[in-house]
Amino acid sequence: MEEAAEAGIQDQKLLFNRWDMSEVEIKDPSLARYVNLHAMIVPHSCGKLAGQQFNKSNMLIVERLINKMMQTEHNTGKKELAIRIVKDAFEIVNKKTKKNPVQVLVDAVENAGPREETVRLKYGGINVPKSVDTAPQRRVDTALRFITDGVRQASHKKKKTVSEALAEELIAAANGDTRSYAVSKREERERIAKAAR
Repeated sequence: MEEAAEAGIQDQKLLFNRWDMSEVEIKDPSLARYVNLHAMIVPHSCGKLAGQQFNKSNMLIVERLINKMMQTEHNTGKKELAIRIVKDAFEIVNKKTKKNPVQVLVDAVENAGPREETVRLKYGGINVPKSVDTAPQRRVDTALRFITDGVRQASHKKKKTVSEALAEELIAAANGDTRSYAVSKREERERIAKAAR
């Protein structure tokens, strides 16, 4: 019986050989299809999911965060560096909150994604802003972009490391704190959309 239990532990894949993805729950039902939590030891799909248009939804949410972290002039193409940044940030999140950092990331994405945005409609040569609901996949994309933009601003030319900035941004966004760059940007977008109803 003990051998079966040990075999079950060995079969279970843990993110970075530390974090159990099976205990992570997605509270927002609209995002459940777009936040992928299939366990990988190292979040690196080698571009297998890049062929089709909406295939990014099948990519692990941690790898999507890593890919967003690479979209700067300093980190472009440096995936190993981005993986190390996220791994260190997860360690800091775990020390500070005593929670699974993947759960903190999922909560941050849920809190940072705007539910409403504006589009421009043209009526007789005049641009009129109109409020629309945001698609769930766009909510996830926008939340990840806001989180990484906040990290970039918090760490660029500052004493704070990128890992520390990412950990603080994830914790603040997961708590819905308005001091978080991502949550403040979401509220700003929703406020503009509310005015355009």
